[in-house]
Amino acid sequence: MKTRPQPSPSRSAASVRGAAARELALPPILGASAKMQRLLRLVQRVAPTDSTVLILGESGTGKELVARSLHLLSRRAQGPFVPVNVGALPESLVESELYGHARGAFTGAAAERQGLVEEADRGTLFLDEIGDMPLAAQVKLLRTLENNEVRRVGENAPRIVDVRVVAATNRDLHGLVAQGRFREDLFYRLNVVQLELPPLRERREDIGLLASFFLDRAARRQDRPAPAFAPDAMALLEKYDYPGNVRELENAIEHALAISEGPLLTSADLPTSIRTPRLLPRATDGPGAAPVRDGTRGREADRSRWSLEDVTREHVMLVLGRHHGNATAAARQLGLSRTTLWRMLKRWGVPRAGAQED
Repeated sequence: MKTRPQPSPSRSAASVRGAAARELALPPILGASAKMQRLLRLVQRVAPTDSTVLILGESGTGKELVARSLHLLSRRAQGPFVPVNVGALPESLVESELYGHARGAFTGAAAERQGLVEEADRGTLFLDEIGDMPLAAQVKLLRTLENNEVRRVGENAPRIVDVRVVAATNRDLHGLVAQGRFREDLFYRLNVVQLELPPLRERREDIGLLASFFLDRAARRQDRPAPAFAPDAMALLEKYDYPGNVRELENAIEHALAISEGPLLTSADLPTSIRTPRLLPRATDGPGAAPVRDGTRGREADRSRWSLEDVTREHVMLVLGRHHGNATAAARQLGLSRTTLWRMLKRWGVPRAGAQED
């Protein structure tokens, strides 16, 4: 016999709905670039439907913000928004957390418990890092998507739920399917509508807009006037590749505001990672490979904008790599004393672990 879900003694759906309403005062999705404008139009069109949505994008691009926007613009906006980080759940607890359990279903199950899927009834369930879901839990999720049913661990009777599922991942689900680590039928069931968030390095025209927004918001939180960006600071912000995407930019602005003085936020206030990006060998190259800046993801860096210091640093790191980190041999080839080489590496933030004395 199928039943409607009932409130759990430990976590009621009403409490989740109330929490969701408080949480959903979220910032707008900002972007003037063509890629972001297209994404915003898709969000507007897809939100009113009940279609399952799969959001793709690198870490820090704002996948949860898009999921929350889909919820707020839907007919389910008054219902709960229940976010679940699948990758953070221990494999042994995934089914119990998502689907709940009956009293005595396993050791420690002293009372019945409603799962997160039931808590999202008449609302939106956001499954982040869906690529990390164990295969056993994938089978149950597929059944929920196909039949609107959940079955608590230790119970035989299914319960009917009315849930819209939005999933997200930064992983290659096609590759996981080929490896047998993700069910193909579940992939197609989740991939009804696909939204892809571009990394920040592919929409540089949005960096200034985002930086100004984050600066104003951080200043309000600190109850202080927002300083203006000095030209050198904005130039560095727009040049950096942001391996951590929008999240990294937001953290960088908060860092800069915390240590800034006066009416201008200067380049000296920015984190070291942005002021002097580290040079790292390409993952596919050998020890003698030319280094690239953090965040380039293996693509050719734009050397036309490099300073003399940038070029010097690249060459020094190239020589050091060719000598497998041997500072003495590298200094000899460069015509430098070893002490001078160590000073240069220290200035560039290269740890001594990356080079050996002999």
